[in-house]
Amino acid sequence: MKWHAITRNKHNILYGLSLALLLFLLKWLELRFLIIHHAMEVYVGMVALIFTALGIWLALKLTRPKVETVIIEKPVPVTPAAAFSLNTPAPDHPGLSNRELEVLQLMADGLSNQEIAGRLFLSLNTVKTHASRLFEKLDVKRRTQAIDKAKRLNIIP
Repeated sequence: MKWHAITRNKHNILYGLSLALLLFLLKWLELRFLIIHHAMEVYVGMVALIFTALGIWLALKLTRPKVETVIIEKPVPVTPAAAFSLNTPAPDHPGLSNRELEVLQLMADGLSNQEIAGRLFLSLNTVKTHASRLFEKLDVKRRTQAIDKAKRLNIIP
């Protein structure tokens, strides 16, 4: 992660380092020849070098992304669903119409009311009406309860 930030800011880092190196070289030459008369510039150069290094460190720290996204791909085994067939001669059949049985099967397949309406070419309100009648006839309050009870009664596979 740190190398990614360095490669992304390579030009800034090289520019800062070259300026710092040039400043250091000039100050070294000046120190060598005129140490007595120009001691203040030597100290300013050192402070500039310290602030350059601090600026590079701070830039790398601030440009690092806060959240790292990791994508993991795993194979998911899919078992083919059994073909739907109406179980009309079932003795525990609670008097459901064919359309209600279709809505129940699509609910069991995990479709939403909107998706069921699109698949059966019905309005959303009609699907909701069929669902509420299903709940009344099966004496349940939720979709999951209706699907569970229908499976126990062998109405749907």
